[in-house]
Amino acid sequence: MNVDVRHLRALAAIGDEGTVTWAARALHITQPALSRTLEQLESRLGVRLVERTTRRLELTDAGLRLWEHAHRILRQLDDALTEAAAPAGSSRPLRLAFAWAALGSHTVPLLRTWRERHPEVRAEIRRRDDPEAALRRGQADLAFLRVRPQESSSITLVELVSERRLAALPDHHHLAGRSELTLADLADQVVALCSTAATTGVELWPQGRRPVTIDVPGVDEWLTTIATGEAVGVTAEGTSHHHSHPGVRYVPLADAASVPVYLAWPTDPAHPATADFVRLVRHHLSHS
Repeated sequence: MNVDVRHLRALAAIGDEGTVTWAARALHITQPALSRTLEQLESRLGVRLVERTTRRLELTDAGLRLWEHAHRILRQLDDALTEAAAPAGSSRPLRLAFAWAALGSHTVPLLRTWRERHPEVRAEIRRRDDPEAALRRGQADLAFLRVRPQESSSITLVELVSERRLAALPDHHHLAGRSELTLADLADQVVALCSTAATTGVELWPQGRRPVTIDVPGVDEWLTTIATGEAVGVTAEGTSHHHSHPGVRYVPLADAASVPVYLAWPTDPAHPATADFVRLVRHHLSHS
């Protein structure tokens, strides 16, 4: 179809930026040049990829699928070029993505064991607002997820453990001294919900007993909101290991459903050490 890298970079930028103007700026080319590149791509594929409106561009279903593939292809190309230019015997890091907590209390022991057994491959762990998207775009080789992704032949998934849910309270809160709480104990509290954590929502509570909620954009804001006494929170146990805070106390919730933790990776792995890491995770958890 005579599609080349510049076409894929154009679509990736348009999907990321939302307008031709911003995408052109990100690519350091003119707006007319980017528009021509997009038109060429659509013409050569024989399908519309972008719906144009007066203010923004919206990717069509075909555009969304190709946008996702484009990110992965471009990342693989960049990795291949970096690897080709690297000294002999070296390899790029194995990229691990997570949203709030990787594998809770298992994270550090697991990564230490990986380093001991595979010193030639550094494990690079990064927090992402959407680790599943990072995996699909080729920005991560594996991802720890606490929300099951949609079924896809492009992603392999295994459930690792199940974490109990905890209440997160200001350390001066009247419930903070309890050894255990229930969801009903929190029903008359203001509950902070974080946009990057999809494990907690008002649906945890029954109709008619749902708390007032406020939205916060990230984990740091979530912790600060709770520590200052503006709200309480509900989270998975892994959060207490990754995000301890001097003003926040975590208390187990007796009647809240547990949260499954998944490990996901591309069905066609981008990193040769992927299978070794999956085996190590399974072995580590089976002997913990």
